[in-house]
Amino acid sequence: MRIGELAALAGVTTRTVRHYHRLGVLPEPGRLANGYREYGIRHAVALARVRRLTGLGMGLAEVREVLADEAGVELVEILGELDADLARQEAVIAGRRARLGELMRQAREGRLPAEGPVSPELYGLLGAVGAGDSGDSGVAAKDRSHLALLDTVLGEDDRERFFGALRPFADDEALAGRVHGLYERLDALADAEPDDPRVGPLGDELAAVVPEELVRLMGEQRLPLGDSFGKALLADFTPAQAATVRHMVAKIAARARAGARAGAGRDEGAA
Repeated sequence: MRIGELAALAGVTTRTVRHYHRLGVLPEPGRLANGYREYGIRHAVALARVRRLTGLGMGLAEVREVLADEAGVELVEILGELDADLARQEAVIAGRRARLGELMRQAREGRLPAEGPVSPELYGLLGAVGAGDSGDSGVAAKDRSHLALLDTVLGEDDRERFFGALRPFADDEALAGRVHGLYERLDALADAEPDDPRVGPLGDELAAVVPEELVRLMGEQRLPLGDSFGKALLADFTPAQAATVRHMVAKIAARARAGARAGAGRDEGAA
């Protein structure tokens, strides 16, 4: 058989056959006097086996090891690994389908947030980071979009800890109402100058409502609040609002440093 005939028989392309030759997956036949390869039934059987193994999800490097192992022990081990990998994929798919089902229910009931699909941890908080009694808050809308960004970029452990630290805003109605009032006061600074006398006091009040766990997270630098991200975040606010946020962050950083010193003092005392 010529290479084209072998490829057609096995249901692959001649390019695939040549690729298998280069990787050492499929042995090359001898050449005739005219320089053409002459394939026999042995090559067709080997190529069919390669197709069956790759169809199970094996990589070509694994296939080469299996074909080189006479006793078949390597095949048994690799099949076990493939089975475990498929089980993990099934679990991931099941989790995604469950999440998709919840999002579809939210959409049907008109509860899907404007930010789109978010993690369950964030979904439980978005109601608290929303409009107050006076209507939509521009700053609240920005805050929600910033939270949605962190929801995407944080690792699973940091995301759970971060949104767990914010749970008081969803669980405490009085605190949520206070936050709505702070949003409205931030909205009122939209056209103000950075040296507006309201900036400092409002920054103090904003820092005061930040939960201690979130302060610790910021102190541990577990959030992507570096120079580039911080500058981009502040640029999303008007000058007076940005000044207020800077004031708030400075107060929180001071709390984090004080907490770290207190913790170090307790450790020294225990020693």
